[in-house]
Formats: sequence, C-alpha cells, structure tokens
Amino acid sequence: MSIELEQPNLFEQFDLLIAKEDTFEIREFLNNQNISDVADLINEYPEYEARIIANMAIHRAASVFKILDISQQKDIVKELPSSKTAELLNELPADDRTDFLEELPKAAIRDLIKLLDPEERKITLSLLGYPEDSVGRLMTPDYVYVYAHNTVEEVFTTIRRYARNSETIDVIYVIDETGLLIDDLRIRDVILSTPDKRVDEIIDGRVVSLNVNDDQENAQQVFKMNNRVALPVVDENNILLGIVTIDDMLWVANEEFSEDMQKMGGTEALNEPYLDIPILKLFKKRVSWLVVLFLGEMLTATAMGYFEDEIAKAIVLALFVPLIISSGGNSGSQASTLIIQAMAVGEITIGDWWRVFRRELISGMLLGSVLGIIGFIRVAVWHSIVPAIYGPHWMMIGATVGFSLIGVVLWGTITGSMLPMFLKKLGADPAVSSAPFVATLVDVTGLIIYFSFAYLFLQGLLL
Repeated sequence: MSIELEQPNLFEQFDLLIAKEDTFEIREFLNNQNISDVADLINEYPEYEARIIANMAIHRAASVFKILDISQQKDIVKELPSSKTAELLNELPADDRTDFLEELPKAAIRDLIKLLDPEERKITLSLLGYPEDSVGRLMTPDYVYVYAHNTVEEVFTTIRRYARNSETIDVIYVIDETGLLIDDLRIRDVILSTPDKRVDEIIDGRVVSLNVNDDQENAQQVFKMNNRVALPVVDENNILLGIVTIDDMLWVANEEFSEDMQKMGGTEALNEPYLDIPILKLFKKRVSWLVVLFLGEMLTATAMGYFEDEIAKAIVLALFVPLIISSGGNSGSQASTLIIQAMAVGEITIGDWWRVFRRELISGMLLGSVLGIIGFIRVAVWHSIVPAIYGPHWMMIGATVGFSLIGVVLWGTITGSMLPMFLKKLGADPAVSSAPFVATLVDVTGLIIYFSFAYLFLQGLLL
C-alpha cells in the first residue's frame, strides 16, 4: 500500500526556495509557472516583487509585468537596476509600454525613454504623441502585412519570417506599396486556400478600421459591433499605422467602468488604486463634488424657508418632507443609473431620447402611483390608530401625499433619464449626472411639487 505525500502548494514551494537562496532553482521554478501564478506570487510577496521579475526569462518577465497593477509596476521599476529595467521596457509590447509610461511623471518618462533602444524609443515617442485616451495610445506597430498580389504560399513565408514579433497573427493586413490599407484577412481564410491562390482573390473588401485619433471608448463599441480580435488603425489618408487588439479593449472597458462607477458615486475619477492615492489628492478628488452637492442641498433649505408659513400653519406637512424628497431622489438615481449604463454599452444613443422619454414617462407614472397609493394607505392606517395625528382633514392630507409622490417620482425619472443624454449632447461625460447629483436636483424641485399639491388640496382647510 503506497502513501501519497501531499505536494506543497505554490507559496510553500516559493518559501522553501527563498529560504535556500538558490538563484538557479528560483529562476527554474519561476520560469515553469503560469504567468498568472507568478502574478499571484508578487501579490502575496510584495517585498520580493522586483526579485521575482529579475529572476525570470525576460520575455516571461514582460508578460507578468504587463498584467500587474500600475502601483506594482512603478515599485518594480524603482527597485530594478537600470540594465534590467532597460531589458524589461524593450521587451514590452509598444502599447503596453505606452500604457505604463503615460501613468508616470514627465521627468520619470524622460529617464526611462533614454533606456530604450533607438527603434523602440522612436515608436514609444510616436505613440505618446497621440492625444490621451485616443486609439493611437493603444495601438501596436507589431503586425503582419502582405500585398494583394502575393500568393498564399508567399503569405505563409511572410508569417514565418515576421510573425514572431507580432502581437497577433489571427488577422493579416493587406496593403499596397504606399502603405494604404486595402483589406484584412483572417488566418483561417489563408489556411483554407490553395498555395497558388492570390490574396486579391480571397479578400472581400469589407475591412473595418479605426482612426488613430478616435476615442478609445468609441473604439470599444466598434470592437463589440464587429466581433473582432484585432482592428487596424489608420490615419486620415487610410495609411495603416498599427493595430489594436481585444486585450487592449478589455483594459479600456475596465478603466471606463471604474471611472464611471466613481463618477456615479459623486467623486472625480481616481485614475489610480485607492490605497496608493495620497490622502491630499483623494481629498481634492472628493471635496469638489461634496461642495457642489452641499450648495445644491442649501437650495433645499431655501425652498423650505420659502414655505415656512405653510409649514407653521400645518406642522403635519413637515412630517412627510423626508419621504417625498427621498422618493424623488431614489427614482431619479434609478433612472440615471439605467440610462448611463445603457449608453455606455451602446444600447441607446442620443437619437433615442424621445423613446426613452416616453418609456420613463410611463414608468414614472406607474412607479409614482404605486408609491402614492402606499403613501395614502399609510396616512389612513395611522389615522385609524391615532386619529389626533392628522385630524378631520386626514383624507386631504393623504391625497396631498399620494399625488405629491406621483409628481415627484415622475419628475425624478424624467430628470434622471434625460440629464445624462443632455450632457452627452453637450459633449460632457454622462456619468457626471451621478446619482447624488440627480438626487440633489430632485430634492429641491420635489419640495415645490409637494407644497404645490398641499395648496391644491389643503387651501382653506389647513392653509
């Protein structure tokens, strides 16, 4: 009967190797692990992160480096010797290298660019020269291209010769002698064709491309609508400059999601991990929105002051103020969140505003009616328990609350749905119309709606 000994897990193995301090064994161990497992080791042992990268084959080290958080990347580069940093940066794909450098201070960028080989330096400076958040910052110049007159056999020869340094060979690009993009070829179309067939006999002319100055968020939508793993990037003259791959788009989607979530929470985008951002910088990111929202809420106090006489005559009205304004704020927050998310994934555009308006008008009426009925029932139940609370005019008070809820919820849904589209029309980020912002806006108008219904139902009775 044999007894199987339990193998030590990844972290236990690493502990043993560190204790032995055998550089050769550590290198062999790291080079035999999955890239994601090495990233887990760096997360678990931050004190060894630079040592882990330094003890790997450079191509594997670059693969690990590019999937780490920016804060980890910065720490590693600070600790690595210049020679190793130079190797690492030169090995990184151009787009990943640009992503890293653009997060650094200008002085640090200048120092690191000096470490690059002349050709890599030229490419990096070119990419950094494009506008921030443009497709040009994401593209890589490492791709395989062929000419329309090439045969399939010549295409395979080109792939064997140049594809080693290409980011992807799933798609081959067809250009003319001036660099003009003609079409793209999926590798399966090449594989399934006979060796003597020419490229111009395979292409279909349905190429989809991105402009180098396109916004990254718009490029994300193009990827989604065309189901591509890579897209060519061209200039204004349709000259092929590089390609953008799906992994870049996933990174953009993650960045956009994080930024939108922060804005929807009522703060500026942090653009770096929460635990790494300095307290003073975090304060600056948050205080501006809090001040704006506070000033907005001051209008609520002003509105309350305007209706001071009415509140003094009918103290009972003050009991329902939190109920009314919170319902309007909640409905507005719901609507704005739904619309911002739908716009972000391309489900709706500005041109759909009328359809959205009609849907939210109906939704607001239905939602408001449900809350209005519940509000009226609440007044009726409390009156039956303690008749002295609302007095003989309880039914009018209940009607005031009920109709006010319908009006406030309706206004909240319309405001919450239309504001993001209005901001998009003006060229602003729809996520700025965050839930706290909409709630603050609806709070003020909600009071006006509430006391307007109070005048309608209680004038001559309590007012």
